[in-house]
Amino acid sequence: MARKVHPPVEVRRSTKRRATVAAYEERGRVVVMIPDAFSEREEREWIDHMLEKLQKKEARSVRASDAALRTRAVRLARRYYPEYPNCADPVSVKWVENQHRRWGSCTPADGTIRISRRLTMMPSWVLDYVLLHELAHLVHADHSRPFWDLVSRYSKAERARGYLEGIADVENEVV
Repeated sequence: MARKVHPPVEVRRSTKRRATVAAYEERGRVVVMIPDAFSEREEREWIDHMLEKLQKKEARSVRASDAALRTRAVRLARRYYPEYPNCADPVSVKWVENQHRRWGSCTPADGTIRISRRLTMMPSWVLDYVLLHELAHLVHADHSRPFWDLVSRYSKAERARGYLEGIADVENEVV
């Protein structure tokens, strides 16, 4: 039987993390974030579990293509920003590999949106939030009050921001 080949795994332990485990791909490796209190056995079990989970998610992911991402963005724009037709017709919405400090970016002048591929490993409601955030920049280029009012139409906006802030905190934590 052929042995599965996995990308390198980096384990990041956190004293702030109590019981949850998260994993995502970053620069050709899988990062698994676990509570600092986990034993070596628990660490190995969770690494195996998270690798399997990521593999299954990748296998069934339709979000992996730029076309599917753009379709998703257009659907969200029509639902949440119906009075802004330019949101429902961005020039391009693409996955990118080179965004390591941002989840997404938008160039309102040319109508292009780029989304970090790291989001493929996160819940769909988090991806939806980032897409809506970037689409809102097609209406308001800044982070003004009207911009945030637009973004807050998404009922899971605050939850998604908290999720992303938690990921960013762990990534920036000195181990």
